[in-house]
Amino acid sequence: MSDRRLVRTPLRRKSRGMLTVHAPASRPTVVPGLLVAAAGAVVALGSAHLIPGASPLLVAIVLGVVVANIGLPAPVVGLLEPGLGTASKRLLRVGVALLGVQLAVSDLVDLGWGTAVVAATVVVAGIGGSLAFGRWLGVGWTQRLLIACGFSICGAAAAAAVDGVIDSRKRELVTTVALVVVFGTAMIPLVPLAAGMLGLTPGTAGLWAGAAIHEVAQVVATGTALEATAGGVLAAAVTVKLARVALLAPVVAVVGVVARRRGDGRRDERTPPIVPVFLLGFLACVALRSTGLLDPIVVEAAGTVQRALLTVAMFALGAGVRREVLRGVGWRPIALAAAATVWVAAIALIGVLSLSGR
Repeated sequence: MSDRRLVRTPLRRKSRGMLTVHAPASRPTVVPGLLVAAAGAVVALGSAHLIPGASPLLVAIVLGVVVANIGLPAPVVGLLEPGLGTASKRLLRVGVALLGVQLAVSDLVDLGWGTAVVAATVVVAGIGGSLAFGRWLGVGWTQRLLIACGFSICGAAAAAAVDGVIDSRKRELVTTVALVVVFGTAMIPLVPLAAGMLGLTPGTAGLWAGAAIHEVAQVVATGTALEATAGGVLAAAVTVKLARVALLAPVVAVVGVVARRRGDGRRDERTPPIVPVFLLGFLACVALRSTGLLDPIVVEAAGTVQRALLTVAMFALGAGVRREVLRGVGWRPIALAAAATVWVAAIALIGVLSLSGR
């Protein structure tokens, strides 16, 4: 046996016949990257309390992009990458799963079949129409799928869930989340304004907000503003929004199957399950909440953890985007986001007006 072959094996024979075992190469630690992402999330979450209307998700993405483009030395970048990768994937999926704690089956039953149909129509027609607009605009398949699902279901969480089953680029997910935050935030003052111009009652306006606006937090902000004119508006808006969130699991499962058939499924070393584990976690959280065994304090704590995890993940996603990547975004995704916002809002308005008999 040659010396070269001996070097390649984990065991090497010494001159006196004794064997020594080479220590395995140390695995890169995730701690530095996770600490940096957590620090960025703290700053982003703090901004929500200091700056009226600031979105922690958007602030986290911006901070991440800034950190990625300030010219950090290569050794530092290499040190942070493992932890940032963990945050942008695993923590993100845990955050999506915990979103299920905010949803109980009884809440959906209390809506009535009419409102449930409106929520389902918004999701299905919103995705279909947005995909059609994106194709007409020349937006790539994975980018328009992320935008369509994010704008039609529940914003960043939906986009992240879909990203887990398709072979999209990190830039596309970051772009989608940023667009969700920008256009959804713009709807916070626009929906009450438009509702007043259309002569909608506060209750109808609340239903419209829940059926049309992208993020749960944005719906809460809009519902709170409308709550000043009539009681119960916020609860109605959030419940309708959660009805859309309930469709996240079946939509992602369908997208995963379609992506596999198209050859656009997530390309990992191992073939992922048709229904991702984090999606099963989401359904398990819904089931747990529906039992009524969870104390309201636990539900609130789970919501806090979920928001924190998503904020950490958004920082990590932003940290993975370089200047040269951002230059290639172009105007088409922005145009699609605008079209999707108007389209989803129009479908939602027609639906809630039909419920009120107008």
